[in-house]
Amino acid sequence: MNYHWNWGIFWEPSPNGTGNYLDMLLSGLVLTIETAFCAWVIALAMGTVVGVLRTLPSKTASTIGFCYVEFFRNIPLLVQLFLWFFVLPEIVPRSWGLWLKQMPHAPFYTAAIGIGLFMSVRVAEQLRAGIGSLPRGQKMAATQCH
Repeated sequence: MNYHWNWGIFWEPSPNGTGNYLDMLLSGLVLTIETAFCAWVIALAMGTVVGVLRTLPSKTASTIGFCYVEFFRNIPLLVQLFLWFFVLPEIVPRSWGLWLKQMPHAPFYTAAIGIGLFMSVRVAEQLRAGIGSLPRGQKMAATQCH
């Protein structure tokens, strides 16, 4: 195998004319990190709330948490992103749909929210499993008020 890598391609002008290929790759990396960070914040916040809901003694709260987890867990991420970006603006009232379609950076927000909600069910399940693994005595001690 005698392949010679062409590392000079990184300094050639990019097709969109805004710089070179390295600039384009680095801007994509920054956008990926920003999207991942926003999705992580959403996943941590929503997952914590839903995970705690699933551990509450209230049947209603537990059912709401269960339905949330089952809904987001059983639909593939790519399908969810498609639904958030293309379907949601069509099923909400017309003025909301137009606002969603004309919002600046709509693909970024759609991706961050969609990935965040998808990952939140993993956080919720981890939290529920962690709380559920505690022995009964520790749970009782945590709920006692002094």
